[in-house]
Amino acid sequence: MSILVTGSLAIDRIMVFPDRFKNHILPDKLHILSVSFHVPEMREFFGGCAGNIAYGLKLLGADPLIMASAGRDFGAYAAWLDRHGIRRDGIQIHDDAHTAQCFITTDLDDNQIVAFHPGAMERASELRVEERAGEVSLAIVGPDDNAAMRKHAAALKQKGVPTVIDPGQQLINFDPDGLLTFLEGAHVFVANDYEWAVTLERTGIAEDELARRAGAIIVTRGAKGSTILQAGRRIEVPPAAAERVVDPTGCGDAYRAGLLHGLELGLPLEAAARIGSLMGSLAVEERGTQSVRIDAAGIRARYEKAFGERFPVLH
Repeated sequence: MSILVTGSLAIDRIMVFPDRFKNHILPDKLHILSVSFHVPEMREFFGGCAGNIAYGLKLLGADPLIMASAGRDFGAYAAWLDRHGIRRDGIQIHDDAHTAQCFITTDLDDNQIVAFHPGAMERASELRVEERAGEVSLAIVGPDDNAAMRKHAAALKQKGVPTVIDPGQQLINFDPDGLLTFLEGAHVFVANDYEWAVTLERTGIAEDELARRAGAIIVTRGAKGSTILQAGRRIEVPPAAAERVVDPTGCGDAYRAGLLHGLELGLPLEAAARIGSLMGSLAVEERGTQSVRIDAAGIRARYEKAFGERFPVLH
């Protein structure tokens, strides 16, 4: 069966300013800021959490079903998905909107100025994920339009679909009660260490108690690995060391792809998290999102090198 992936689809345009912002911004003039940066280098990547996760799942041999909203400029992205064998029959196209766009300008100190246009993503709540529940064995509700995330999570839980809940950068848009409802009943609730700290602060509920309200909690810690909180146990999952660190963009989505693949195979959560760690490390080694180029044999070899054990299963 397929793995249902909800979340954003976006076109990322990354520009490099060959200087430092601080050399061009006058601190005493911030109230009348007017700056223009010449950016001779620009790279375009297909991204968004749903697209990135689906790409990682396809590398692992899984069958992701993306349910997301895109706009009239989705043609090149659609061709990219087709080229990689990723189905898009769950993607709704809105001819009166743009696909979500992210414009990122980075300087030589790795400071960033980001502008995000949600576009068609704001229409994601029109999707009816419950209509596809019978086709899938597992789902993830990833960062997206906030109303859509709440709606999708409630519908999938009501249908009994094991659902991974990933609030990501939308976490700040949940009030305490809404966040608690979003977490409760999740098959797995996954967040990075900062997001988990915000979750604890915002809900005002102790870590052990929150962990009892979901099947499991996974807190990712970048190069330090990840932590599983489940049934009163705390399990530390080691990282898979990257051979080179190029760009962390999209590594969290790659981790989630590996995690979902392991869960689909019925592996223990710790083993699924190790696959997640591996996929995250592969993403760190490449610039941009959806940039990893590796086949099943390569994934198996890297896993066995990282963890000293056989890869559990590949489709």
